[in-house]
This record gives sequence, C-alpha cells and structure tokens, in this order.
Amino acid sequence: MTADPADPAVSAAIRQMRRTVAELHAELVSNGLVVWTSGNVSARVPGTDLLVIKPSGVSYADLTAESMVVCDLTAARVAGELAPSSDTASHAYIYRHMPQVGGVVHTHSRYATAWAARGEPIPCVLTAMADEFGGDIPVGPFAPIGGEEIGRAVVTTLSGHRSSAVLLRSHGVFTVGAAPRDAVKAAVMCEDVAATVHLAVSRGELTPLAQDQIDALYRRYQTEYGQRP
Repeated sequence: MTADPADPAVSAAIRQMRRTVAELHAELVSNGLVVWTSGNVSARVPGTDLLVIKPSGVSYADLTAESMVVCDLTAARVAGELAPSSDTASHAYIYRHMPQVGGVVHTHSRYATAWAARGEPIPCVLTAMADEFGGDIPVGPFAPIGGEEIGRAVVTTLSGHRSSAVLLRSHGVFTVGAAPRDAVKAAVMCEDVAATVHLAVSRGELTPLAQDQIDALYRRYQTEYGQRP
C-alpha cells in the first residue's frame, strides 16, 4: 500500500488509526500510568510507512481522533494541525528497526519509573511477569529527549530479550507490541508487576523463577491463553 495520505485506502486506514490511538490514550489515564500531559501512544498505520501519535503538550481530556498527528518514519509531520510528541523521532526509529512492532507506548508510571531511577531491572519473580514479558524487564541506558537516541536505546536493549517493556534509566517506561493495544497492555502490566515486586523486595531478598519455569509459563501464555481460532 502506498503511503500517500491522499490515497483512499490509506486515508481510511489513517482515520481508523487516529480513532484507535485517541481511545488508547484514555487507557493510560484510567490505569493511572500518566499525569498531566506526560506519556504517549503511537501506532504504525498498517501497510504504510506512516505512524499516528499524540500531539505534544495537549491535555488527555482534550485529545480527539482529529488531534492525533500523522508522521512518516523519519518523524516528519504529514497530516495534522498540531506539533507531534517530542518523542516522535524515537518512536519512528523503533518502527524502522523493529518491523514486527505496530504500537509503542511511553509512560512515567510511578513504580516502574522508580526501578528506572535506580537503574535496576525488575526481576522475574512472578508468573505474571513470565507470562507477559518472558523474563526480567530490562534497563536501558539514559538517553536525551527529542531525537532518535531513546529509540536507539529501546531497540538495542530489547534485542535478544523477549520483554515487550524496557525501563530507561532515570526516565521511564517504553513498551512495544504487535498492535497498539498490545503495547498499552504491556505498559499496564509493567506498572502492575513493578508495584508488586517493589512491595515484595521491601520485605527481603527474592528468589527469581527458574529459567525452565519462565520458559514454560511464557510458552503457555503466548500460545494457549485466551480465545484461539
């Protein structure tokens, strides 16, 4: 499919993805993952070299499908009246280098960001972590905001990991998914396990799950859990 927004098929795909991305931002709010205007969701427009992302500095209550910004994978704006998120170049970098990714989420959710502030991975001590992330949630390096550096850190850190979440040192959380809703789910689950493990570690040393247990749990959850055709 051509990436020309004037193409009727592309135009329809963009409209649908704008609605989807606007709705998913409400999930960040309802799950307590963001405050004020921080954080963002983006989505690849299927079959194109375009992405849809939140506008910069706009209140979540004011977000609409029409306010979502369309950019190409160099982070150049191609549709929308508002300036895109300051993280757009990093989202675009992730899409260019992880073709299997269809959605990216960034938050500063409280407990996960506390682990990021300490520069510590979240150890896989829970079945929910093994299910969703396939092991520890890794920590990536600090990277400046505004360019591709964060995206590069995300891609490099997740290379060789099954995790769909990464903690960026002294910053926050980035998650990826095959679809934008999958990335949102990963952000919700990351914060949930970060809080639980924080509470547990405050009581003493924890014992991570054995690798064979993690592998079995991950395989079951990814291939058997939920409704299958």
